[in-house]
Amino acid sequence: MADFSIIPSIEQLRQRSSIRVLEAAFGPAATLDALRAGAAEVRRAIAGGDTTLGSADAAIARIETVARDVVHGAFAASLRPVINATGVIIHTNLGRAPLADSAIARVSEIARGYSTLEYDVARGARGRRDVHAEALLCRLTGAESAVVVNNNAAATMLILAALAQGREVLVSRGELVEIGGGFRVPDVMAQSGAVLREVGTTNKTRAADYAAAITERTALILRVHPSNFRIEGFTERPSLSDLVSVGQKFNIPVAEDLGSGHLVPEYSDTSDISEEPEVSDTIKAGADVCCFSGDKLLGGPQAGIIVGRTTFVDRIRRHPLMRALRVDKMTYAALEATLTEYAAGRAQTTVPVQRMLALTVDEIRARATTVAASVNRRTGWRAELVDGGSAIGGGSAPGVELPTVLVAIAKNGASPDALDAGLRRLDPPVIARIEHDRVLLDLRTVTPDDDETLARLLDRL
Repeated sequence: MADFSIIPSIEQLRQRSSIRVLEAAFGPAATLDALRAGAAEVRRAIAGGDTTLGSADAAIARIETVARDVVHGAFAASLRPVINATGVIIHTNLGRAPLADSAIARVSEIARGYSTLEYDVARGARGRRDVHAEALLCRLTGAESAVVVNNNAAATMLILAALAQGREVLVSRGELVEIGGGFRVPDVMAQSGAVLREVGTTNKTRAADYAAAITERTALILRVHPSNFRIEGFTERPSLSDLVSVGQKFNIPVAEDLGSGHLVPEYSDTSDISEEPEVSDTIKAGADVCCFSGDKLLGGPQAGIIVGRTTFVDRIRRHPLMRALRVDKMTYAALEATLTEYAAGRAQTTVPVQRMLALTVDEIRARATTVAASVNRRTGWRAELVDGGSAIGGGSAPGVELPTVLVAIAKNGASPDALDAGLRRLDPPVIARIEHDRVLLDLRTVTPDDDETLARLLDRL
């Protein structure tokens, strides 16, 4: 007959030191629920004939273990750090751009207290939040004015709502792209209240196509950079300067959605991503408004950045949607700190995305050799170096592959899928990739400080 008398009362369990530690960390309500779950588990085990629960001490130990697991599981953060060993630099699923140390420090400084988010210290009165980062953005892009919203899709929608609501926007058929998560430019345009007017064909659009489509209902010419795909072969696309000429002839403003946000450090060799347009070039070409992401090639926080002529940017910042799409103090803090790295001429070494882009094959090979040697010292493990390619990712520079050196790892008795799953169960999880039935680690996207951590984590498998 099952003996349930070995199960102590919940109140008796709460007096134990280990349970008091849980209660101090997670609160009495959650701890109480966890203890009840533990007691119920022990009761079921005893009823099922579990012979390991023959004493009160055994029952208490099992309840404490279950309670600890339950409460930790209930409070476990869903957002966790990982080691990105995929070689995809701007990995949307893994949070896109890691922040520079200066940006992290600035966020911490601003987040821990009060700030001048909407306060004018000089006047001692309420100020405006939409002026933050503007001076740096204008300095780096050559624009007259700038404003920041929460992502680039929001920036595009706000531009259309402020400059073309209820009127037509001319867009090439070859630029009606779909961005991540199934969001499509036509759908974003529809939400803005603007009316889409397609011009040209999928593979060929000329400046004359835009000019021919202009009517009294035309409010804007929109150019969208195809940042996540390429059309090759029998193609034609007018230059931005040509579109600006059309716009000026008919007094129609021209906007460009650049997507990636390419601010190039002056000393940087950008040959690998030369097809990604620079924001400053868009402004120089005469675009009235331009928008791009803060967390892609720029390497900052998630943000949609709008730069351009003051007359148009002011209309955008006054639109009612601006309040719904505005960013908070931490985004401004991280963005200003990131932009400062560019303005100071050190982004290539301090902004992680730029640093990863600049890594040479020889630098990666040296680190990969060390990691592979560490793996090979472990019984049952094998590691070898293989040549491969890293991706920029994040819908930037499609088709561009950066040469790299990969660490191919294997473990006796483990399939590649099982080994990959084991890597993901580590703390922090290690995210690798499988190619040609091999598990591959690309150190381009692993910080040098994590090389030793990576080797140590493999021991846990």
